[in-house]
Amino acid sequence: MSNANIERLWSHLHWLTVLAAQGSYTGAARRLNVSKAAVSLRIAELERAAGVALVQRTTRSIRLTETGQRLVAETRDHYELIAQSFAGVRDSAEAVQGLIKVTAPVAFARQQLVPRLSGFLRCYPQVSVQLDVSDRLVSLATEGFDLAIRHTAIAPDTHVAWTLCESATLLVASPEYLRERGTPASPLELGNHDCLYYPREHGKPSWTFAAADLTPTAPEQIVVLISAPFCANNSEALRDAALDHLGIALLPDFTAASSLRSGKLVQVLPDWRPLGAFASQLLAIRPYAPHVPRAVSAFIAYLQAEFSNGFL
Repeated sequence: MSNANIERLWSHLHWLTVLAAQGSYTGAARRLNVSKAAVSLRIAELERAAGVALVQRTTRSIRLTETGQRLVAETRDHYELIAQSFAGVRDSAEAVQGLIKVTAPVAFARQQLVPRLSGFLRCYPQVSVQLDVSDRLVSLATEGFDLAIRHTAIAPDTHVAWTLCESATLLVASPEYLRERGTPASPLELGNHDCLYYPREHGKPSWTFAAADLTPTAPEQIVVLISAPFCANNSEALRDAALDHLGIALLPDFTAASSLRSGKLVQVLPDWRPLGAFASQLLAIRPYAPHVPRAVSAFIAYLQAEFSNGFL
């Protein structure tokens, strides 16, 4: 095959790498913003030119043949480098613009991220944001996200992380609940209260505390078995239950902030630090790449400035 004919197939090879990453013709078509039939046609043309099958098809899924896998492994990095180089040239020549695809946890997105987006979009009118609100830990590279906001202490080794702000875990309740049931003076007294918690593991639920200021007589940790009429895997739901006087809730500070300022919730056991419930940082993360689009960099800088002023 002549060099000219091989060069004509360069885009076909790229589409094969996208198909391998997405795992289906539907996913590849969505990522490439083309029809499923177009992807199928390009792959068929590539197989005819190569003279060998590259994709094994079934009624439900596809997988690459050994030859197809080798071809993708040997060409994928080159296409990623081309995309990054072109993005760098485009960014240097243009104003901050483009689409930013972001994923963020439900409670944090609703309470803290979405209210701040209008300010960013007014600053950068040529940028648009597509937000995926989900507690599912998505694969950024596979699903095409530019950025993820994660409530976590560390980022994967293959990713770059920017700290947006520190985060604390707080024990809170409504004044009405505490007037009726009393205010616990130590973590051990929580066993006599309704405790609203985030279910994480099988077995009996428990909370762990350490004294905020350790003294020679203070225990290093206290583990308390808890019970409650309500638990939920969403901090916003737990906050609302606490506002309805159902019990004492363990919440991330970004969920409790507005209710604490209004006095609808008050902090319980402020001299004790909850351990192992929620992470201590909010991070913006993305897979490592030599080039970060200017729109993404501007968005991260904007969020860092916003969260340096505290939570809404």
